[in-house]
Amino acid sequence: MRLPVLLLCTAALAGCSVDMGGFAFQSETKGGVTTTKTASASAGISTQEPVLTPEGECSVGASLDPSTRPLPKEIAPGITECELVKLKGGRPTDVLVGESGKGQREVQVLYSEPGGREIYLFTDNRLTRIVKPGQG
Repeated sequence: MRLPVLLLCTAALAGCSVDMGGFAFQSETKGGVTTTKTASASAGISTQEPVLTPEGECSVGASLDPSTRPLPKEIAPGITECELVKLKGGRPTDVLVGESGKGQREVQVLYSEPGGREIYLFTDNRLTRIVKPGQG
């Protein structure tokens, strides 16, 4: 009695794919022979917003955070590092990434503009200060 039930389940599941904890099981029936293959995959999802790398590019990754919010209309305190790059329309001239004595991420983003250098200072991925030519 168990064999017909097992064959019925195998036939019903032929061609189906199930993902269980990073492993995929695929069953395929050809010419009355059922084969099952397994494969594993991993996906990385970050719960943090993308940040700039020292090369001036945004870190890659899916984000579940507010980085999915609409792009701000202007450069102003509170925007993220990657939002600055998008608003400026190009990679920065230089990016310095460090850490404060309090363990916060501190980033200085430099853009060489025709009128002089502009420096954007970030703490924990939020713009805190802008230094433009003629300012101190």
